[in-house]
Amino acid sequence: MNTEKDQNICDDNFIMLPTVDFVFKLLFGDVKNKGRLISLLSTILKIPNEEFEGLEIINSELPKLFEDDKKGILDVRAKMKNKKQINIEIQVLPSIYMAERTLYYWGKMYTTQAKAGDTFDVLKKCITINIVDYDFLPVNKMHTCYHLKEDDTGHLLTDVIEVHFCELKKLRDRKDIIDASDPLVEWMSFIGAKTKGEMEMIAQKNEVIKDTFNYLQIISKDEQNRLAYESRQIAIMDQKTREKEAEKKGKIEGKIEGKIEGKIEGKIEVAKSMINEGMEIAIIAKFTGLTIKEIEDLK
Repeated sequence: MNTEKDQNICDDNFIMLPTVDFVFKLLFGDVKNKGRLISLLSTILKIPNEEFEGLEIINSELPKLFEDDKKGILDVRAKMKNKKQINIEIQVLPSIYMAERTLYYWGKMYTTQAKAGDTFDVLKKCITINIVDYDFLPVNKMHTCYHLKEDDTGHLLTDVIEVHFCELKKLRDRKDIIDASDPLVEWMSFIGAKTKGEMEMIAQKNEVIKDTFNYLQIISKDEQNRLAYESRQIAIMDQKTREKEAEKKGKIEGKIEGKIEGKIEGKIEVAKSMINEGMEIAIIAKFTGLTIKEIEDLK
């Protein structure tokens, strides 16, 4: 008798989604084929491929992907020939602290370049790229880029900090703000695709994306990869479920508090009316359930 897992392994239409960070790192953190990463970075940063000559992927290893590491950070970090560092990461779980989180990890990447006794000139530019699959910025752009500038004049204080956000949800939901001629649209459409058919269509338009798609099909057939993929997906589902339960609990508690507050406010209004009618405090207390002190405070 075939199990569901056996059926998945035999399913030729099955393909892992690049929005799962484990898959994203397999695709773009491969030191044997940096062409995919260079093409993606070149498109996001609008830098010619030639400037990425000598690009070094400095965290190509994959950490443990099962129970003990469900919350691990699976990013891709690279260093350019001029020592500039780039960190690219994909996020599918919304966070109200995404901006703070981004700056925290950018800060670690920037400051760890220097060792005791070094001078500040060893600190080179660090670029952070976040590909997010949820509503994040109130900006009518799919791709945004932030620097450290003076408010009125726009003067750039320093170029050492550069933060990019690519929002996949806007790509799907906000066709009115998408420029189809932008090369980044092809890459983001591929990364954010939900089916093998979608990926295949996009791959026909771009040779590097086609190569990425072909490689994705290969790694999707590997049983160990699938196990890791499923583990990662379960972790994401668990987290989403916990957040949804917390939100639901918060709404219920809010309704209860609202009803209680409403009842108290109602009692206070009744007590005020009874006070104006000159009724005795003891009678008001018995009728409304308020304490004598609470009623006296209303006078």
